[in-house]
Amino acid sequence: MRENNKIKKFLKEILKDLDELKAENVVKIDIKDMSALGDYLIIANGNSSRHINAIASKIIKKNKKKIISIEGLKSTEWVIVDFGDIILNLFKPETRTYYSLEKIWESGVEDEKINFA
Repeated sequence: MRENNKIKKFLKEILKDLDELKAENVVKIDIKDMSALGDYLIIANGNSSRHINAIASKIIKKNKKKIISIEGLKSTEWVIVDFGDIILNLFKPETRTYYSLEKIWESGVEDEKINFA
């Protein structure tokens, strides 16, 4: 149970950081009962390659010790930051539409859009 609370606390931190960094259309998907990949996927948009790079860079810098792997930083069409239990996906809007991860994992979508207000 403690481990689950740690994961949820870290999840909230990442969601808060995404809000502060002006990520758009943030969706949290619970995959713990559907996959061994992790417990949660977070999917968010940036409005440009520069914005995605800034979001990813700040989250990576803040959480260096928790990261397992990073993919896509050079292209910034789709950046994946794998924290083990949480996988962060940052997309350009058109790339997100093309891959439609929400549809793949739709039974695990908890919050269609997260409101931070």
